[in-house]
Amino acid sequence: MGQRYPELSDKHIDFIAQQKLFFVGTATADSRVNVSPKGMDSLRVINAKRVVWLNVTGSGNETAAHIQSSPRMTLMFCAFEGAPLILRLYGTAKVVHPTSPEWRDLQALLPALPGARQIFDLEIDLVQSSCGMAVPYFGFEGERELLNDWATKKGDEGIKDYWARKNQSSLDDLPTHIVKLGG
Repeated sequence: MGQRYPELSDKHIDFIAQQKLFFVGTATADSRVNVSPKGMDSLRVINAKRVVWLNVTGSGNETAAHIQSSPRMTLMFCAFEGAPLILRLYGTAKVVHPTSPEWRDLQALLPALPGARQIFDLEIDLVQSSCGMAVPYFGFEGERELLNDWATKKGDEGIKDYWARKNQSSLDDLPTHIVKLGG
């Protein structure tokens, strides 16, 4: 049965640390809902009410556009091995761009990944767990290095050019502010 908590417990934090994959959900009142898988050891629990995660350059930039318009965010973790569990973190997020004052301190907590474009800082207002008994077992084989290789090959200027061409607005034409604020 599902349970609700006002913050992360030590058990939740341990579970999150073991996960290789999480999902991010965002939307505005009238935009498409975006659900995006994330990995690359890009998330850190700051405390029982706060997590941050590093977002690298991708084909879209929906999360940034949504959060700047409507700061609601949900993170979901699923147990693909061991005991079944689904853990969701609900809260209010903000986008931290490389030019933001807090970037340097938050970036120091996260891996240095090529193509890093934002850090999302989530203030948790609800933690919800559910059974996850229908989630299948999957085995982790390793990280894909394709995105890191692509970003490294592009270099800083190539990434900024890509942001200008591909990451300035969402599918619903909401601005991401990546070029203006991103660096």
